[in-house]
This record gives sequence, C-alpha cells and structure tokens, in this order.
Amino acid sequence: MGLGKLSFTALKGVFSKPATRRYPFEARPPIAKSRGRIHFDDGKCTYCSLCELKCPPDAIKVDRQGRVFAIDHLLCILCGACVEACQKGSLSMDAKHGEPWTEKQKLSWHTEAPPKPSGDAAPKA
Repeated sequence: MGLGKLSFTALKGVFSKPATRRYPFEARPPIAKSRGRIHFDDGKCTYCSLCELKCPPDAIKVDRQGRVFAIDHLLCILCGACVEACQKGSLSMDAKHGEPWTEKQKLSWHTEAPPKPSGDAAPKA
C-alpha cells in the first residue's frame, strides 16, 4: 500500500462517523420482531405452570400453592416457548433489550391468593 493511499485511509477515518455507537449514551433503537426480554403480568397469571413445563433451559419456576413466579434471565434463551404456552397472556416478549446486569439475579413475583368465600354466610332467599 502506497503512502498516498495510507494517508487517504487515515484521513477518511478521522473525518467520518464512528462505526459503533457510544453505548449507553446512544441506545440502539429496537429492531422489529427481535427478542429482547420477557414481561410478566401477575394480574393475568393463574399459576398453571405450563410456561415452566415448556421452558427448555428451566429458567422459569412456578409454585402453584405459594403463587410465586420466578424467572432467571441469565438462563433464559428467549425462545418464546413460554409465551406461546401461556393461555392467559400473562407472558409477553418485548423487542427492547434490558439494561446490563452487574451481578446474577433472579426475578420473582408473589401474588396473594384471592380470599375464599366463607361457608358461614347464609344463602339469601
């Protein structure tokens, strides 16, 4: 490579935009139909544990009696099998990626069971 071509390449690199973004200062817009992260809506969940059965890496744990849903995002491979298995629509996928984590963590949600109707009340006539 001649000196002229090398100089031209160096000057072109100085005056052009960088090839990468300055993350986290410049976030990349989400790509349509990409798999970013899983959202859980505890108001819709019946804790049927179908998502736990369909999860290939066992990243989801559901305790039906305790009404606890837990997901380990570091084990999750974002395949979407849990979202497809959820009949109530409590799981969904978002195209936006989450913030990077500095330590391993598991997210869990606990929902109190709805109160059972008491058998003491007399039927209304």
